[in-house]
Amino acid sequence: MKLYAHAFHAMGCDNQLQLYAPSPGLARQAAQAVEVEVRRLEQRYSRYRDDSVLSAINRSAGVQAVTVDEETAALLDYAAACHDHSDGLFDVTSGVLRRAWDFKAGRLPAPGEIEHLLPLVGWAKVQWQRPNLYLPLVGMELDFGGVVKEYAADRAAALCRERGIASGLVNLGGDIHVLDAQPDGSPWLVGIRHPRRSGMLTAIPMLQGALASSGDYERYVEIDGRRYCHILNPHSGWPVQGMQAVTVLADSCLVAGSASTIAMLKGMPDGGAFLDELGLPNLRVDAQGRPSGSIKVSSR
Repeated sequence: MKLYAHAFHAMGCDNQLQLYAPSPGLARQAAQAVEVEVRRLEQRYSRYRDDSVLSAINRSAGVQAVTVDEETAALLDYAAACHDHSDGLFDVTSGVLRRAWDFKAGRLPAPGEIEHLLPLVGWAKVQWQRPNLYLPLVGMELDFGGVVKEYAADRAAALCRERGIASGLVNLGGDIHVLDAQPDGSPWLVGIRHPRRSGMLTAIPMLQGALASSGDYERYVEIDGRRYCHILNPHSGWPVQGMQAVTVLADSCLVAGSASTIAMLKGMPDGGAFLDELGLPNLRVDAQGRPSGSIKVSSR
């Protein structure tokens, strides 16, 4: 049994597969299936593509209802459940707020920009009755950025298993799904990025399951010593405060990713209490850079 690696770029990030297989042909077959599937999901749900399912939904806002396929319906159901369990903080209609927040420009929104967009935010406004979906206001949008890459990581792991890969690791831009331990029984060591310094905060041994992180270190702007990140509170339209990063372990990457995002949205101490109540192993870094949670930081 040999370890084979495959790297590719999709969904705006660098991705890597590490697969143990008895032959390079089997590993190559699994890797190709994964890459095809990830690109399929990117095409279907990218907000940057005019031909995506998501763009078609958004163009229908305020015009007419659309009938969605089973896969899209399942994602919508999951988004609705996350909205309910997060007190409305996890909201796939909040992507419209990016019109006000241009992190590349290095500026804060102009006066009135956020207030102008907030009426377009709110899952409660959406009329969703399987399989029919209606966004009632012109300008409303759905954004699956908080679920699709994590869903893709889970799909990638499933495709590998279907093709006879028992041991391996899927890494889609930091969203991790571990199929099983390495052939000798040892765990995979997954590094967790430090939210402020270069290098790793810690390494987590994983035998199986999924891991995802959310934080204020990917897309942000700093103005007058304050950091404004891309995770936006849908109620206020402003970036979250209170935690630098959250990492969550779960059976699926979809759950790990949404739970870490909800924790960031809730802040401290509510975000930690939310994760602990769910019984999900987690590592949190507060606004002062202090780690806590049920995953211990290894001394380095």
